[in-house]
Amino acid sequence: MDRYTILAPKGRGHFTDRLDELNLNLSLYLEQEREEGRHLQYTKVFLSDAQNQYGELTQTSLYTDIISKAACSIIEQPPLDCSKITLMVKTTDEADNFILHSIRLSEEETRGANSYIQTMLIFNKYLESIKKMGLNMRDHCMRTWIYVADIDVNYEGMVRARNDIFRSQGLTTDTHFIASTGIGGFSQTRSASVAIDFLTFPNVKESDKKYLQALDHLNPTHEYGVSFERGTRMTTGSKQTFYISGTASIDRFGKAMYVGDIQRQLARLLENIGALLHDGGAQMGDVCYFYVYLRDPSDRDLVEQFLNKAFPHTPHVLLQGKVCRPEWLVEMECIAVKQ
Repeated sequence: MDRYTILAPKGRGHFTDRLDELNLNLSLYLEQEREEGRHLQYTKVFLSDAQNQYGELTQTSLYTDIISKAACSIIEQPPLDCSKITLMVKTTDEADNFILHSIRLSEEETRGANSYIQTMLIFNKYLESIKKMGLNMRDHCMRTWIYVADIDVNYEGMVRARNDIFRSQGLTTDTHFIASTGIGGFSQTRSASVAIDFLTFPNVKESDKKYLQALDHLNPTHEYGVSFERGTRMTTGSKQTFYISGTASIDRFGKAMYVGDIQRQLARLLENIGALLHDGGAQMGDVCYFYVYLRDPSDRDLVEQFLNKAFPHTPHVLLQGKVCRPEWLVEMECIAVKQ
């Protein structure tokens, strides 16, 4: 059994104090999980200011003794509860069966390189790494998260690079793409315009996968020049895991719906997620957590109230992360599990 939980400090003091609080709370939580036979498998760390916080975080026992001992990803996407740092923690009673490549470029690598070049560099680093393991992206990469700094400016270059890489790897409309979220976000490298997380399953077979569609709700992504799957279901034994890509308020022609109305956009994108899950035989009650990306932080209270009422038992974290189209005020992604 997998378990997902969101941990954020309640205190509003110095960043160091918040790290100490998280260290204690995470330690206690993992102790309880061990008593139930689960271990830490993955942590995602959301920071409000990576330039000032990344170094401090990685020098603490919270990171060196706990977080870094399992798969982890660190990204600047400010939590909208003013916590400065929020953790999404996954524990499981199963053996670890995936590899997370969290690739961040250095200042030297990014110097003078636009978003197209940086994206190419990151994908090539990933391809070189999995080639040494006897793996390839077409068969074994299940999910990506692509973080684009100043997304209104740099998104186009990232898309062109991803399209070029995918073509070179045999990922086309005739084969398949990869579930993904392309969203605003910053790494600890000041000059980086792109950072990517890759989720790889060495033992996955094509017969284990189903690429989710809801053509009465959303169009195929290639129709507007991008290349990712709306969602992918992976079957391992009796367990089905649904990786739902970043989803926004669009219709079946790819047109943005309810421009300027955050509440109606939220309702529509949740309808779209529900339709994708239905295509794979799941429902919203199977969702383990939501990541919610808001373009405008001032929409936070309205969205929080909506989610607390509609999904009171589903963990979620609200983040400041601009979506790739300015008219999209909110985007959401999730993982669902059926056993």
